[in-house]
Amino acid sequence: DKEVRAIFLRLFAQLFQGYRSCLQLIRIHAEPVIHFHKAAFLGQRGLIENDFLTKVLNGMAFAGFVSERGPPFRVCDLFDELVAFEVERIKAEEGNPPKMIKHVRELAEQLFKNENPNPHIAFQKVPRPTEGSHLRVHILPFPRINECRVQELLQEGLARSQGAPPATRGDKKCVVPAGPPVGTCVCS
Repeated sequence: DKEVRAIFLRLFAQLFQGYRSCLQLIRIHAEPVIHFHKAAFLGQRGLIENDFLTKVLNGMAFAGFVSERGPPFRVCDLFDELVAFEVERIKAEEGNPPKMIKHVRELAEQLFKNENPNPHIAFQKVPRPTEGSHLRVHILPFPRINECRVQELLQEGLARSQGAPPATRGDKKCVVPAGPPVGTCVCS
């Protein structure tokens, strides 16, 4: 699963290399608007006649991609690093399948580590019910809920949360690396 995701991550990193140099932040509205110059992106890469990439750039998914990844100051991830710093490595691996596979496996490992930061935690499997368990008659009905007790617990929780400091995310925002300009990206 992670290796397939790593392959697609590389594919999109290759497709969108240099996209940040074609972003423009427009601040005439209350909220800044991020505009992507499709013609400049396609022209500098020599792909104006490429129907596939033109359709990808005109799609709603790419518009969401630009609005999510366009801001210059946000939390960076593996894709940002791949687009900004791994351009030369991806180009060098084009003719060498073993190196490409090695890089895909490294990316898959990083994806796995991102999703499982603490590998020591073992997940307990829920045991399957025993054979014939559905025929048992001695199962007690679910107890009635005490509405007063529920209200008391809610009030206690609210009182505790009002005095607690606000929760903050652990992710730290940073300036997104721009990577190489579009003109240096040559597609094959």
